[in-house]
Amino acid sequence: MNRKRGLLLIAGLLTTALILGSCSLIGIEKAKYTVLEKQGAFEIRQYAPQIVAETVVESDFDEAGNAAFRRLYGYISGDNRSRQSIAMTAPVEQQKTAEKIAMTAPVEQVQTGTGYTVSFLMPAQYTLATLPEPLDESVQLRGIPERKIAAIRYSGTWSRKRYEEKRDALKQFVDERGLKAAGAEVFARYDPPFQLWFLRRNEVLIPVE
Repeated sequence: MNRKRGLLLIAGLLTTALILGSCSLIGIEKAKYTVLEKQGAFEIRQYAPQIVAETVVESDFDEAGNAAFRRLYGYISGDNRSRQSIAMTAPVEQQKTAEKIAMTAPVEQVQTGTGYTVSFLMPAQYTLATLPEPLDESVQLRGIPERKIAAIRYSGTWSRKRYEEKRDALKQFVDERGLKAAGAEVFARYDPPFQLWFLRRNEVLIPVE
């Protein structure tokens, strides 16, 4: 009887995790692009202009995302100074000027020097002029123009080994198509850490000319 209860409990937990995982992307704004060409798991995409909040961390591949996430999540959660212009009124009152920003996907990670640059995509409703100013000087806002991207999509763990396997496959695809890389490889993650590993959407992206 205890064994049966244990199995039922495990099944219940697994079902809950599946529900949470399947709902993790519902309502979350994602990067906008048009697929120009598709071949199996590979795609050539045209991305619309983007704005990102990014930070550089001196860390290894596996720890960079965690270290950067705290800073970037802090920014979108209110560690910022709103730039909204409000008409003058009376009386003058003091209030918190922080602004919360909706979470988007993917979270991108790019190797830069001895560390990694990790970025959050900003919602399309904002411009560089209207985004709140980060209070943490290590968080910077940057506009990215329209660009063409070669991509490979895969599920599974966020391990460096898995990433490098897919990166090498994508680089081979780019070479075979006669394309020229126009930037560093990007590791893109669409799901939160609690997502079951086999349901995660992961991608490697390479900007191309």
